This record gives sequence, C-alpha cells and structure tokens, in this order.
Amino acid sequence: MDNNVICNSCPRRCSALRNEHRGRGFCGFGLNPVAARAAAHMWEEPCISGERGSGAVFFSGCVLRCVYCQNREISRGGFGREITPERLREIYFELIEQGVHNINLVNPTHFTEAILASLEGGLPVPVVYNSGGYELPETLRRYEGKVDVWLPDMKYALSPLAARCSGAPDYFRQADAAIREMVRLAGPYEIGEDGLIRRGVIVRHLVLPGEPENTRGVIRWFAETFAPGEALFSLMSQYTPCGELEDFPNLRRRLSREEYDAALDALEEFGITDGFYQELSSAREEYIPPFDLTGI
Repeated sequence: MDNNVICNSCPRRCSALRNEHRGRGFCGFGLNPVAARAAAHMWEEPCISGERGSGAVFFSGCVLRCVYCQNREISRGGFGREITPERLREIYFELIEQGVHNINLVNPTHFTEAILASLEGGLPVPVVYNSGGYELPETLRRYEGKVDVWLPDMKYALSPLAARCSGAPDYFRQADAAIREMVRLAGPYEIGEDGLIRRGVIVRHLVLPGEPENTRGVIRWFAETFAPGEALFSLMSQYTPCGELEDFPNLRRRLSREEYDAALDALEEFGITDGFYQELSSAREEYIPPFDLTGI
C-alpha cells in the first residue's frame, strides 16, 4: 500500500489523508485494518454458513452511525487490534484450514486498500463482501474478480429514517446504486448441489419495530428492481434493542407478531420467493458474537 492515501472509498467522500496507522476522516482509522474477531460463524444465511461455518473477519469501525447497532463495541467503540495486510491474508488461510466454507469480510468498506492487497493471488474458497450497503460503485468495481458473493444490507427506503437512525440521509440512493453494481459484478446467483452459494448477491433487510412502511418500501424496491434469479432477498427479524435509544422509543423493543406477519405478507404480495426469512424467535442476543480478538 502507499504510505499516504487521500481516501474517498465510501459515500462520505471526506478526502481524509490516511497512512498505515492514522486517519482523520469519518471512520477515523488508518490504512491498516483493525479487526476484533476471526472465526467460523454459524449465523449467516444457510447457503453461506453451511455445516462448517463462514470464516467471518469482523472489522472495527463503520461508515454508518446506526443508533441500534448490535456490534456497537467495534463499530463505534473502536475495539480491535491493528494488523497488516500480510497478517490479514494469513488469517484467511488459518480459517480455511479450520474448514470454513468461505471468507466473510464483515464491514470492510473503510479498509478497502488493505483488503485488496490481502486478496492478491486469490483464495481457494469464495470471498463474501458483507456490508451495510452504503457503498460507492467505483469502490466496488475495484473488487471485481476478488469477491464472489455480495451480502449488502438495504436498511432503508425512507430517507428521513436513514438520516435519523444512521446519519445518512442519502442512504437509499447510495445503496440502490451500490447493490445494482454488485448484481452486475456477480451476475445471477449460483448455488451448488451442496446448498452453498458460489457467487451472487443476497440483499438483507432488518425489520425495525414501528417502521412497517420502511420495510414495505424496501421489499417493493427489490421486487421492482431485480428479476427472479438475479438476486436473493433475506428478511431479518433478529432486531434486538442495543445502543443509545432514549430518543427512539419504538426501537426499545423487539418486533411484534403483527409487524413480523406484515413483513411476510409484503414478501408474498410482491412475489419475492428467492431467498430467506428468519423466524421471529431469531431475536436473541446469542447471535451477537463475542468480540474478544479470537483469531486475530
């Protein structure tokens, strides 16, 4: 990597000067990645976790500011250990030796320079880019040939909600363009006879309590944007109250049965059959992994 980089990798476009150890932009990190956990993860979609788990590397920091973030300790708290791109590549192969089905880059956007360096030479398993969806197409294009599976969120269809909950009023516009680019890069999804995804896009949406129109808008967008076979949709009901929610009374509780059923009804109404949905009982804190530097 270059010693100093002017960074505009995410939609914040803060033009921060970053070197290996320092950065003064929105994310506040340098070029070297900071990670909090690297281990087999069993709680992704079945076609990603399989029987042996997904090799998830959880990066610290984030380009969003979600008030309800379940990974707040690392996304906002900065917990993690700085490593080099060379060490990051070693971690990939340590996970592969453990038998994981893929390498899962969790929240990688702000460490793009280092991650691209770590992926030089390719890997013998698929690479999953797992992000909040707030991306720039030009950054994603740099991963062409290096990422096999794209796992973005589409958190919001409503801009005021995105501004209030994640500090990103332009979220929908940016995520829409980014996910379209991911589908272009990946092509139609491919799932092998073993039930594992080989390439493609899975768009996730976390249903937020008290925001039925937001969920309905996201489902409508997906149905109107992608033809059957182009991408998979994953409806997530695991919302668990976390973070500083004093000003967000509807987010201080889990989903109700009525809200969950309304989301499933919307899937049926808009004809989305390719994908996954979580049971309402998925809202359990044990799905949040311990960030204890395992594998780092």
